[in-house]
This record gives sequence, structure tokens and C-alpha cells, in this order.
Amino acid sequence: MEFIELAKSRYSVRSFSGKQIESEKLKKILEAAKISPTAANRQPQKIYVLQSEQALRQINSVCQCIFGAPTVIIITADETQTWKNPFSVNYNTGDIDCSIVCTHLMLQAWELGIGSCWVGYFDLAKAEKAMNIPANEKIVAILPLGYPSENAKPSPMHYSRKESEEFVTYL
Repeated sequence: MEFIELAKSRYSVRSFSGKQIESEKLKKILEAAKISPTAANRQPQKIYVLQSEQALRQINSVCQCIFGAPTVIIITADETQTWKNPFSVNYNTGDIDCSIVCTHLMLQAWELGIGSCWVGYFDLAKAEKAMNIPANEKIVAILPLGYPSENAKPSPMHYSRKESEEFVTYL
């Protein structure tokens, strides 16, 4: 599939089947994270793969948007590893780098027939405490992963896109 077709077809899956992701496919998805570009190649991302009943119970206790996924990935930025812009106070690329990583994960998963949903709707402090995230790390995204259920479908908002003229400016 061409990239633009893959990107157009991907949607946020909010209904997962109970089927576990095969280990070879999960390895391939995680490989996409490994090769993601990051500022100065600092690779500040830390990835937590939740599959045990206990880990899934913990994340479900602080995030209501897991949608029954059999695997959940938490992507954090290690603040000691992020690139800091010397020209701007308090500017580091942790959120940006982890967003690139998350996008690579989602698109690689979709190519393999595995759905995902980027989740940002959670209390950061509660989630970090519940998952025992080290103090030097910050959760950037929670990514439920799994095979879409038979009832899965894109939300109506998926098809609503601005025209390019609304956000592109040529100088």
C-alpha cells in the first residue's frame, strides 16, 4: 500500500477484539519506534508494553480510554535525555520526539492490520504514579493496540478535514 493510502485508511480504533498481537508483529511495531527520527538522535523515548492482567488493570484504573485493548503502550520522554534548545528557555523536544515515535508505532501497526488510538485523556500525575513511572520521565501518550473488533469503525470526525488552503501558507 502506498503511504498516503495507509495514512488515509488508518483511524482511531475504539473497539478491540480479544485477540493478542503476535510477538513477531509486536517486534516489528517496536522496531518502527526504534528507527523514528528524534532531535539530535537523542532518542529520549521510553516505551512500556502492558499486556499482563495486572498492568492492564492498573492503566484502566487511571485511564478510561483503553477500549478493551489486549496491549497498551505507554510512551514517555526521559527529560534527562531530551534535546534542549539553547536559544529558548524551557524548550525541549521530548513531547515532539515521542509524538514522532507514537506516529511511527500507529502507522506500522495499521500496516499489519492492528488498530490503535492515541490517548491523551488521563490525569498525568495519577497515571505516572499508578504505573510507577520514574520521576525523570513524563508520559506523552497512551496507545491501546489490538485487532479491531467487528464493530470497529472510524468516528464521523475522522472524515472531517480542513482544506489545505486553510493551513498551508506559501511564502
